[in-house]
Amino acid sequence: MNKSILLFLSVLSLGVVSCSTSTETNKPKPQEEVVIYDSTDFHTYSQKKDAYVTHLNWDAQVDFETQIITATATWDFINVSDTDTIVFDIVDLNITKVTLDNGQETGYSIGQTKAHMGAPLYVAITSETKSVSISYESAPTAGAVLWLNSQQTYGKKHPFMFTQSEAILARTWIPCQDSPGVKFTYNAKVKVPTDLLALMSATNPQEKNETGVYEFEMNQPIPSYLLALAVGDLEFGSLGDRTGVYAEPGQLDASIYEFGETEKMVQIAEELFGEYAWERYDLLVLPPSFPFGGMENPRLTFVTPTIIAGDRSLTALIAHELAHSWSGNLVTNANWNDFWMNEGFTVYLERRIMDSLNGTDYSDMLSILGSQDLAFTLTDLPKEDTRLKLELKGRNPDDGMTDIAYEKGFFFLSMLKEEYGKKRMDNFLKQYFTDHTFKNITTEEFITYLDRHLTGQDSLKRPKLMIEKWIYESGLPQNAPEFTSERFQRVGSSMKAWTDGAFEIDEIEVADWSTNEWLQFLRKLPDTLSVNKYAELDKAFHFTQSGNNEILAIWLEKSILAKYTKVDAKVEEFLIHVGRRKFLTPLYRALLEVDPKGKHAMYIYMKARPNYHSVSTETLDKLLNYSH
Repeated sequence: MNKSILLFLSVLSLGVVSCSTSTETNKPKPQEEVVIYDSTDFHTYSQKKDAYVTHLNWDAQVDFETQIITATATWDFINVSDTDTIVFDIVDLNITKVTLDNGQETGYSIGQTKAHMGAPLYVAITSETKSVSISYESAPTAGAVLWLNSQQTYGKKHPFMFTQSEAILARTWIPCQDSPGVKFTYNAKVKVPTDLLALMSATNPQEKNETGVYEFEMNQPIPSYLLALAVGDLEFGSLGDRTGVYAEPGQLDASIYEFGETEKMVQIAEELFGEYAWERYDLLVLPPSFPFGGMENPRLTFVTPTIIAGDRSLTALIAHELAHSWSGNLVTNANWNDFWMNEGFTVYLERRIMDSLNGTDYSDMLSILGSQDLAFTLTDLPKEDTRLKLELKGRNPDDGMTDIAYEKGFFFLSMLKEEYGKKRMDNFLKQYFTDHTFKNITTEEFITYLDRHLTGQDSLKRPKLMIEKWIYESGLPQNAPEFTSERFQRVGSSMKAWTDGAFEIDEIEVADWSTNEWLQFLRKLPDTLSVNKYAELDKAFHFTQSGNNEILAIWLEKSILAKYTKVDAKVEEFLIHVGRRKFLTPLYRALLEVDPKGKHAMYIYMKARPNYHSVSTETLDKLLNYSH
């Protein structure tokens, strides 16, 4: 019996209810070249070797009262193997109707749900089918979506929602082939309350309209983890000819100043790595519940407000997200085992941008701070997770989002830069991005390309590089580069003189210190430092009242461990209002170290958890042994 018929009978037996069909839309011409994508992605049910999507038309309505997105996703696709079934990834989506390109309903069934993966959605097609329309509703608990009430926003007047799709959370708000190895263009029409503005990782409006209906277009192919939607009381401010920032009205002026160097960063990045391929580069400042520092959604980077310090001292994060426009967005890892090719390259590009913007001594300080993060991670993770090329089959791909991908990947590329020189490495990377524009790549394909265009040209040098050791073995190889900083050396000398009693705290010359130097100072505070010394530091430098969240977070962590209890109220306030996982995990760990029973940590967590995105709660639930 034909599989399509079997699926149809299965649907009838399950009593599936249908809804109205989607409207016809203009569709792009089918791709002329058939591309067979990498088939080793174990985090998707979709069978790319049989059928893969090429374009999405998304028609949606956002309801804040029910916290549900009601939508129809129409997917154009290429049937590679003449299959009679196309497979999508879903998590807790209520599928109401599925139709083919002629509007005729078709059979579908939903497979077994697995942890982290969700379930496969099997849709019956014919060899002539060109598109599938899936009408559905998201769940209020969709893992990618955070719904915030007005009190959880900056302005306290309007609700806010945003999505965070990386790594495999897009399937919680849209049925898709949720793999970095599948890229597609898209257009969308989204209806929201008329007092709010909708934005996506696409062309965007710069002001609200009277209808609350907004249309979007993304003509460059992207993977599903870069699908993004945000809805809130937002205004736009220009930063340059092709750059700008969206923020809540009360934060807009501060955001315009803070990110005022963005246009210059784009120009520097283009000089180093080639033409910017996404037309505009805008930023969206989200509420503090956002779980990351930034998310590189094409054309619209999502950023945390925790980098608004008033002095542009934390904008290396913008350089990082901008760099993703080449590494990650333009050239994408084929699966999540190759995640280091996304983030390791991006950290390298980020520091090259900051080198050009602020000087080598500045970027070297960033590299030293990164090496400290890496050293901790190397001791904190199981050895098998300290390899660049990971094996994440059967695991949440978020497990691979550690400093191994970011910092070990950066040090690998820095090792190559030391061997071949900055200029030659820059030229290699520029050619790499040109040759792989809008394509996917595996680690093994990169090694082949690297040998062909850089390392394989000297057969005597190649073994000394230990490339395979870097990528496939745990730990840090012995040829890892080392970075030094005279500015950090002065910080160390000043600290030693103070802790040894050679001079008073107010004699330390800090007038020209950057955030990097303050972070180095705090990170290097001796574990034996007394509570009185912490009080002395706080009185001199007002760390507990710092408006720089990077400085504040490390200060609070150190103070908790030192049992400097005058920070207790600030710790609770910070953990309740800030959702950035980078800050949360060390602070909760510190609370647990001081009180292993976790009573105080859990007391705060129960208050704070409703403000956190699922990306953060996934990590913290495990850390605190919380179940719900």
